[in-house]
This record gives sequence, structure tokens and C-alpha cells, in this order.
Amino acid sequence: MRRSALPRRGGTLFVVWTRLEKVGEAPETMLWRRTIDVAGERALWSNGPGVNSATLRAAPQRMMNRREVLVAMAVSIAARAPGLTAQTAPAGERSRHVLDRFEVFRVRVNHRGDWVPLRTHTSSGLSGLGDCSQSGDDLKVLALLDQYQRELRGRGIFSVEDLRPWGRSETASHGRAAAVAISAIEQSLWDLQGRALGVPTYELFGSALRPGIRQYANVNRMTTDRTPAGFARSVEQAVTDGFDAVKMAPFDGLVQSPTAERTRQIRLAIECSQAARRVLGPSRDLLIDVHSLLTVSEGLDILKELEALELYWLEEVTGAEPLDDLATINRATTMTTAGGEALVGIQAFSWYANAGAVDVLMPDVKWCGGLLELRTVAAMAEGMNLRVSPHGPASPVGNIAAGHACVTLPNCEINEFAYAEVPWRKDLVEPPETFDKGHLTLSTRPGFGITLNEKIVRQFAR
Repeated sequence: MRRSALPRRGGTLFVVWTRLEKVGEAPETMLWRRTIDVAGERALWSNGPGVNSATLRAAPQRMMNRREVLVAMAVSIAARAPGLTAQTAPAGERSRHVLDRFEVFRVRVNHRGDWVPLRTHTSSGLSGLGDCSQSGDDLKVLALLDQYQRELRGRGIFSVEDLRPWGRSETASHGRAAAVAISAIEQSLWDLQGRALGVPTYELFGSALRPGIRQYANVNRMTTDRTPAGFARSVEQAVTDGFDAVKMAPFDGLVQSPTAERTRQIRLAIECSQAARRVLGPSRDLLIDVHSLLTVSEGLDILKELEALELYWLEEVTGAEPLDDLATINRATTMTTAGGEALVGIQAFSWYANAGAVDVLMPDVKWCGGLLELRTVAAMAEGMNLRVSPHGPASPVGNIAAGHACVTLPNCEINEFAYAEVPWRKDLVEPPETFDKGHLTLSTRPGFGITLNEKIVRQFAR
């Protein structure tokens, strides 16, 4: 008797017992009589379909080959775990869910821009959410979504892969606004698929490797006092709220000309970083984003001081063009480096990664093409021994959407949380984002597991 344990699903452990009785010498057909007992029910292959133990004794029997054994096991397991085969729903059921219309909201946040959630409606009455914020041109995004609504009406919610070539063409024609609009549509399709199939979206990606994803609190936007004391207060607030990783961008506001004032500002940025480290202590993580504001020589000059802060990562010291600038910084430091937030599509990330620009790729689900593109980038990165960490100073919709991909990725350890931008953030979606010791935990409800709070959307509407 040989025992095999299959993974748990829904609290049930499927145990397969296989009894082998050799009855011939023909290895190519696996001539063994096999009795398969799945979770307590015996089934032996006979001249007809699998039968239970009561009828087995009277049934004529024949030999099983390897394929029949696997089929028998799969049928028995599927009967106990319908979620495993949810995507094989009848064609008629799948065709009920086609795109009907888009509904877009603009929610006032701060001087850095609005949150722009998208709600996609189907002819069957389902709706799914996406995030099309921070395009740099919300009005153009709205115009494109109106156009895309007409072009995509009647399209099935399961048609995601062929959005990619269409999205590349639209982005080439209309720039970042198209990338953001299409990324939001793509996110909403995954939400809709989960709702249609009755499973959380992360199940569609092979299920979660962990119940949540660690988040770093980006305190940059909430810090108006750009001094060491101001950043220290922001970091302390994030730590009090349970975050054990904090990101800041203390180099923002640098004057462009190479003057004594620029040198003073670079020195101040380092002092702000040192103040943040003192608050965090040695056991918590500090991330520094330079926002591509330094030259290569300036970046090289400050590496030793930043290395002394034992950063979790150093992000985008220089611009991405030429890529060799970032690669020069990467080769010169012992710190982990990160970047790529503005890239769109797998080809751009491939060039970036192959240039040795950074150690951690940062696709943004609102810009890169959506959740499938994020997972495609992550798979490429895994093969190159690189990590991914989605960029995402996003609304709760974008953050939760990214989370559903992140929990399925073996090379994703952390992603971004736009900390304390507005006091009513937690009220924008229902149920609100849930955190446990700085980790975003995901709902087990179908799709992304959230809906928009209409009252808050109306209260802060643009």
C-alpha cells in the first residue's frame, strides 16, 4: 500500500491510497491492478465508470494504465473541491458575463492628485473594481475610458491575455493615460472573474502562498515639515500604527543647478535619513527613494553614508536613461537597489533587468498593464534571481488589487502603502483594508472582496 497526501484546500486534507497488485510484465502500459481510495471511498476501474465499494465486488474488472489512474484521482478530488475546477464552468455560464459599461469616480485627495477608481459593469449585473489614479492627466484617462467602453462592450470578462497587444498599441498612441486606463480595466476583469466564479482573485493565480503581504509605510506625502525633526515625527507615527518598514524621499525639491544650495539640500536629505533611522532603530527597515534626482557622481559620493544606515533598499538614484547610470550605482554599492516604477510592459522591464539596473523590480499595477503584466514581470524576475515589489502610492482599490497578485508570488516580500494621505482612507472601500502588524491581509470573499463606499465617494467627489 502506498500513501500520497495532496495539499489542503478548504480545510480538507485529501489522502490518496493506491494499492498495486502486479499482474503482468508490460511496463509500457503499467499493467497493475489498482484500487484507489480517495478520502475513504474506494473506486476501481471496470468496464464502466468508477463505482463504489458495494458494487465493486460484482463488477467485471480490467487493468488500468497510468493515464486512467490520474483521471480517476482527478475526478475524485474534483468532486470534493469544486473550486479547483471553477474555471471550467460551462460555456453558456461564462458567456453570460460580458462587459457593458464603465463607471469612473474622481475622489479628491491632496496636491499630488486624486484617486480615480473604475467600476466595470457586466450584462449579468456583476461589477468589478480597478484603479486608474496618478496618470498625470485624469481628463485624458476619462476620455479614453469612454472610447474603450464603446470598443469593449460585449467582450467576455475572461478575455484578459489579448488585452496585452491591444494595450501596447494604445499606449504607443496615447501614452501613459492609455496605460493607466487599460491597467484599470484589466484589474477590474480579475475582480469580475473572481466574483463570477465565487473565489478570491488570488485563487485564479494559483492560490496564495501567504495570507497577506508586508507593507512599507510611505510617509513622504504626509510629511510637510521636510526637516530631520519632521521626518522623525512621521516615521514615529507609522511605527506607532504597527508598520515595521518605512519609506521616505528626502531628496525631493532639489534645485537643479549644481550650486552650493543643491549641495546643502543633499546634505539635509542625508540628515533626514539619519533621523529616520534613529527612530526606527536597528530592528525595523528603512527605504530611501531618490526619485532619480542625482547625477551618477553625486550618487556615488553619498553611497557610503547611506550604506551606514543599513537600508532595506535604495531606490532610483539616477534617471533610467541611460540605463548604465543606474547600473553603475548598482555595481558600486553593497545595498539592495530598486526601481522601474514608471515602466510599461514586459519588454521594458526585460531591458531594465538585463542592464543590471537594480535588484528589485517595481511594476505598478496602475501603469504596467495590470495584474497579469505584474505576474509576467515577476516570473521573468524570478528566473533572473531578482525580486519584485509593486510600486503603489495607490488608493485602497489599487493596493488590494496588487495584494492579490503579491500573495501568489514567491519573489515578492513587500509592497507600498501610501501612509496617512487622508484620514478617511479606511472608509473608501467596504470592508476597509485590514492590517496585522504591518501586513495587508486579504479577504476570502469573491474577487477583490471589496466594494466602494458610495457615501465617501460622493462626499469627496471632484
